[in-house]
Amino acid sequence: MKIVMAPNAFKNSLPASEAAAALAEGFQKARFKGIISHCPVGDGGDGTGTLLCRYFNAVPFYCDVKDPLGRPIQAPWGWIPEKQTAIIEMADASGLRLLKPEAYAPLKATTAGCGQLIKAALDKKAKQIILCIGGSATVDGGAGILKELGIIFYDKNGTSIENLPIGLQNLETVSIKALDRRLAGTGITILCDVKNKLLGTAGAAAVFGPQKGATPQEVTELEKALARLDAVTEKTTGIRMRSLVSGGAAGGIAAALAAYCNAEIVQGIDYFLELTGFGQHLEKADWVITGEGAIDHQTLDGKAPFGVAKMAMGKGVKVIGVAGKIPEKEDRELGKYFNKLICINEPGTPLSEALTQTYPNLVKTGSAICRQIIHSGIKHYPY
Repeated sequence: MKIVMAPNAFKNSLPASEAAAALAEGFQKARFKGIISHCPVGDGGDGTGTLLCRYFNAVPFYCDVKDPLGRPIQAPWGWIPEKQTAIIEMADASGLRLLKPEAYAPLKATTAGCGQLIKAALDKKAKQIILCIGGSATVDGGAGILKELGIIFYDKNGTSIENLPIGLQNLETVSIKALDRRLAGTGITILCDVKNKLLGTAGAAAVFGPQKGATPQEVTELEKALARLDAVTEKTTGIRMRSLVSGGAAGGIAAALAAYCNAEIVQGIDYFLELTGFGQHLEKADWVITGEGAIDHQTLDGKAPFGVAKMAMGKGVKVIGVAGKIPEKEDRELGKYFNKLICINEPGTPLSEALTQTYPNLVKTGSAICRQIIHSGIKHYPY
């Protein structure tokens, strides 16, 4: 029997590689004698870049960059020499995890550090940049990145706007004359795990702003700034940032790079699975175990467990989804892709406690799954 361990990261708790290790440990404790294939996955969320670097044995480089609040830090990025490809984890330079909660400041936080990593990749003569944008601390519409790449934002007086992102409310013109020419010979692929557009009630400010510390009033201010950036960008490039699916990801970075740098926005998990040859690991597999912090109906919008389950289903491999939270009632759409959903937490466990117990709970869940598969056969959905 062959089991493929393919979990995503459990947000704020456990990276994907450790989640896979915990499940495998559970199987080993249950004395599993078959083959276990470790295939942790990422969909563009925080940690995806780290996984890709491991899969491709990327050479690590470190750069002096600005953190979201402009303070000096060192941030890593990966280099695949034979492919002339750079792997950049945006969260390493512009991530929420770089700030203490009391320091969250979405009206001031920018993506400048990520722009500096992109410049480092251009200095290396990268032909391709893979950009994983999960976990950002910013809602700046990618303005920090663009500024580092040579774009200048002007107000109606012809004065350069420096107080990004809030200063974008006063944006009048955008100069692309100094945009780094090397971008013309470099493809940028942006891995996204959400489909939110730039503006509106499901947009970058409204949905992601509060996660990054924005108050209701600050959400309104950020929305105005992004709307102004969108309007001036359309005049400048002819591209409507607000119309791009996934353009609101990471506070609007995807839309900005698509509009000004011809970046390609892709469904993160599908791109990841194809790039890493995940389908090969499904050959002769009996079961795939995937999962992340929560599996619910939104998982079907393109989250990692859905991408894994969809590919496995296409190859006739059965799928178990494990998560810290699953639907209380049967979801028939989920049932089309998952043979079984399992919550790794005991009912009523407080979130704060659950986050600290993810590894041991995955070990226990792995053991329980192993015993069910080997001794009694696992029952089909519903869970």
